[in-house]
Amino acid sequence: MNYNNIFSEIYKKIENTDSGKVASYIPELSNVNSTKFGVHLTTVTTKNFSFGDANEKFSIQSIAKVLALALAYNLENEKLWKRVGVEPSGTAFNSLFQLETDLGIPRNPLINAGALVLSDILISHLKKPKKEFIAFVRNISGISTIDYCPRIVASEKSTGYRNTALVNLMKSYGNIENEIEEVMDFYFNLCSIEMTCQELSKTFLFLADYGTSPFSKVKILSKSKSKRINAIMQLCGFYDEAGEFSFKVGLPGKSGVGGGIVAIYPNKYSIAVWSPKLNKRGNSYKGIKFLELFTTETQTSIF
Repeated sequence: MNYNNIFSEIYKKIENTDSGKVASYIPELSNVNSTKFGVHLTTVTTKNFSFGDANEKFSIQSIAKVLALALAYNLENEKLWKRVGVEPSGTAFNSLFQLETDLGIPRNPLINAGALVLSDILISHLKKPKKEFIAFVRNISGISTIDYCPRIVASEKSTGYRNTALVNLMKSYGNIENEIEEVMDFYFNLCSIEMTCQELSKTFLFLADYGTSPFSKVKILSKSKSKRINAIMQLCGFYDEAGEFSFKVGLPGKSGVGGGIVAIYPNKYSIAVWSPKLNKRGNSYKGIKFLELFTTETQTSIF
């Protein structure tokens, strides 16, 4: 299938749509050129297809939560689910109301509260959490240059009041074990990771190949755990728009407020799209529209 031609034809259909706004509550993200658009697809046979600004780095933000989940799941196994659920949230990604209703247990690992619990778990297991986590990401992708972005970390810290409220609330319920400042620092670094669409697509390919990286042949997760993480992305990867994404696109995926989306077609490919303008639910407007047209054109939905 000539994906490059398909990318070009689909982009022509959405090029002139101008809905959405860049994320402004994180100051550094508001400086991004809102006209950027990139897409990269990597097959499980390691073939690559690109379009647009696919080689320009951007902040992957919440997409990194899936990588934290993969490592935490390996370390905790099924004990993980005592501290975080697997249900769709149905509310905003930073809802305090839902967290209090659920007595400090986040609804799933991909909302902010859930990722804060993952951060706490990783800090408990790792001697040098930030260093060991980025080494894990580099190992998955085979890309040694992937790193945190200090500018984004500082920008997140300057406005991270609601996330601090979430972690304090969970601490009051006994679901945070480490010092709040350490958990917040790890979480802000986690969300600051920068990648290109090409790097992001390559990094997530292990979830398309049942837990094994086709590049390094390293087994990242068991087939069972890989299946479960794909299921969580299908149900929870787009906050309170997860059902609509599943309905329109039909692939497991994860979004970030930097405008990135990664989606998985098991046994076939991983695809990453980047377009900074977000819809009202915090997901890339053009990114979702592109993937909807792409899975329709290629008939590659899991359904």
